[in-house]
Amino acid sequence: MSHINQYIEENKDRFLEELFSLIRIPSISSIASHKPDMYKAAERWKELLLSSGADKAEIFETEGNPVTYAEKIIDPAKPTVLVYSHMDVMPVEPLELWKSPPFEPEIREGKIWARGADDDKGQGMMHAKAFELMVKTDTLPCNVKFMIEGEEEIGSPNLGKWCEEHKEMLKADIILVSDTTMIRPDLPTITTGLRGLAYWQVEVTGPNRDLHSGLFGGAVANPINVLSKMIADMVDDNGRVTIPGFYDDVIKISAEERALLAEAPFDVDKYKKAIEVDELSGEAGYSPTEHTGIRPSFDVCGIWGGYTGEGAKTVLPSKAFAKISSRLVPNQNHKKIAELFKNHFESIAPKSVKVEVTSLHGGQAYGCPIDLPAYQAAEKAYLDVYGRRPVPFRSGGSIPIISTFEEVLGIKSILMGFGLESDAIHSPNENFPLEQFYKGIETIPLFYKYFAEIG
Repeated sequence: MSHINQYIEENKDRFLEELFSLIRIPSISSIASHKPDMYKAAERWKELLLSSGADKAEIFETEGNPVTYAEKIIDPAKPTVLVYSHMDVMPVEPLELWKSPPFEPEIREGKIWARGADDDKGQGMMHAKAFELMVKTDTLPCNVKFMIEGEEEIGSPNLGKWCEEHKEMLKADIILVSDTTMIRPDLPTITTGLRGLAYWQVEVTGPNRDLHSGLFGGAVANPINVLSKMIADMVDDNGRVTIPGFYDDVIKISAEERALLAEAPFDVDKYKKAIEVDELSGEAGYSPTEHTGIRPSFDVCGIWGGYTGEGAKTVLPSKAFAKISSRLVPNQNHKKIAELFKNHFESIAPKSVKVEVTSLHGGQAYGCPIDLPAYQAAEKAYLDVYGRRPVPFRSGGSIPIISTFEEVLGIKSILMGFGLESDAIHSPNENFPLEQFYKGIETIPLFYKYFAEIG
């Protein structure tokens, strides 16, 4: 038995008790009455990091919830790893769907059942205990810094500013994060891409008031008809977005990475059956997993106008509206895309209507190259523990703070998640398999070992 496995075996019950002490704090960031719990969680993280071997730990105020910071500098000349996690959790309603109280952790069926068991207290604790293991066995090869925030579940509104104010303190060679999932328990996964987002609201105005559709229909342009056609023209028959310049900055993924992505199991028939559709769509020349991982998309999230009440009302509406989003891929700038769409959509409007596009919000995509030293270190660590190379996975979703780290701190992140889709994060009966928890603690020290050697 290696020193890693031996340390885990000797301390695994204590690891769980320490995790449970965090889980019992109902640190729900979206509910104002839980503000005191955010400080309790920050304080508990401070205690845990100090007892795990940090030389110093401190709680920092932000305009919102606190951030717990800790560090251990063994040699300024050695590489530095900055661990990011979050102490806040999602609300727990509806309570009646939980099989056990959400903030009273239980072990059943080989899993931890509680809010935060996976997202992100369980996964965050893996890093604290892997750090402790390295400190106590005198095998820590790098400097380590911890940044545990309290607002991830509400979009990290204050962390970017806090990072800007503490850039010197946060200097590191890589940011290490476990807030993502593996495809299967036996198939390690490194999330190498997160899509960005651009989001707009469109308003189309025709006549100065709603009109009688019999007296005016056919002679006056209907804003809903016009908006529908304009939206339909945004994507061509091959599934490509028609906005000029939209693809200019999209990086072409190498054949090697596409081949690795294809190793992820995907059952098309099961996928279609689960959402009850007979056929999938998307950009020609790409698979469904590539559509949501490496290619941008364009979707209408809502559309309304005219009469939508019960029965019939023969009206030609004055206005029509739509909410539209575009998921973006690494190297596409969300501000640039927002401007490209606004200019194009307003320019193609017929003179029979007026069109106004308002940008609501956006965020940058994130990409982690598979030739990055930290990726190679993570790959070797997973190979040692799981006996196979991890699959690089590009998520269709977004974690905006990851791109903010790169923008503000100039540091890449490596996303070594150990959660599973079945963990039901954000839902009733969130859980985290004990095996995943302990395997995370086993794998993380190997990442440090290889990163120190490669980096």
